[in-house]
Amino acid sequence: MPATSSYDYAIIRIVPGVERGECINVGVILFCRTRRFLGARIHLDEARINAFAPHLDLKAVQIQLDHLLLVCSGKEGSGPLGQLSQSERFHWLVSPRSTIIQTSPVHSGLCQQPESALDSLLQKLVL
Repeated sequence: MPATSSYDYAIIRIVPGVERGECINVGVILFCRTRRFLGARIHLDEARINAFAPHLDLKAVQIQLDHLLLVCSGKEGSGPLGQLSQSERFHWLVSPRSTIIQTSPVHSGLCQQPESALDSLLQKLVL
């Protein structure tokens, strides 16, 4: 059985009216330093968001969410941010913003498999 490792995570939220502070959870970012894992999962429920914020440009939001996933992965095309270390990318991704896409405060947990923990968090907090 794999050893237990600590991880940090944040919820990705859509905040259509920043001044009101209302939000919908759309994803999770998880960083497990000891397992060298940084991952994110996104689920954009268009019907739910359209009911909550019909004026929101979902295509533009999806483009921004896709860019967050690209930076998280560090793959080619992610720009200078994608070339940072996993720790630096995680901290950039979860830094406070006053835009439509925001993250929650960072929380911690324990897991044996970070990818399974990420899937579980998405299920509990977003879906």
